[in-house]
Amino acid sequence: MIGGALRQTGRLFTLAVEVGRAIFRRPFQFREFVEQFWFVAGVTILPAALVSIPFGAVIALQVGSLTRQLGAQSFTGGASVLAVVQQASPLIVALLIAGAGGSAICADLGSRKIREELDAMEVMGVSPVQRLVVPRVLATMGVAVLLNGLVSVVGTLGGYFFNVIMQDGTPAAYLSSFSSLAQPADLYISELKALVFGFIAGIVAAYRGLNPRGGPKGVGDAVNQSVVITFLLLFFVNMVMTVLYLRIVPPKGG
Repeated sequence: MIGGALRQTGRLFTLAVEVGRAIFRRPFQFREFVEQFWFVAGVTILPAALVSIPFGAVIALQVGSLTRQLGAQSFTGGASVLAVVQQASPLIVALLIAGAGGSAICADLGSRKIREELDAMEVMGVSPVQRLVVPRVLATMGVAVLLNGLVSVVGTLGGYFFNVIMQDGTPAAYLSSFSSLAQPADLYISELKALVFGFIAGIVAAYRGLNPRGGPKGVGDAVNQSVVITFLLLFFVNMVMTVLYLRIVPPKGG
């Protein structure tokens, strides 16, 4: 069992390296990239915006309650916005992309695999990785980066509204605490996380789609596995990136 897991992990990393190399090869499938970008964005924009509002509100309410107990209400805005931008926004985007776009990518590639379309492409000398996988992975990465900005803004506005309206906070204190605690590096790490998470979601979905087992039922199982594996990897990578960021980048004023 452990040996099988290690083999699967090795093949996943091999595909990731192959995709990284194929990105710079020509010809680039621009039309396929645009179609996949539009599809992934279409199925994730509205859910991401709707999820980010209550998510930002919950963070603002919880942080506001905690800072009130500690007598530090003036830092509510900065703490809640940093939590949304650094942690919540990239994870929300990645989970939605993996659950909506990634599952569709896995199902599409898996159905092509069991119909032997990918084998036919290889016989004709066409690389399925360059022709199909690379545009899909780049699409998930691009959508993740752009969608992360939208979720950050919507989540911040939701937190601002609930803090000012429901917890009797003041707009000036909310904004001033944010400007005193936040720094450009917080936005940079958020976008970097979104980029990495989008890459992971695309790679895992493509890998499971390229390796289904047992016909149509195997494709359905591969879709479920891709979502679960992506979720586990995202939380682990998020922990590692957060630890490295907090060690490398000093807090503002620290």
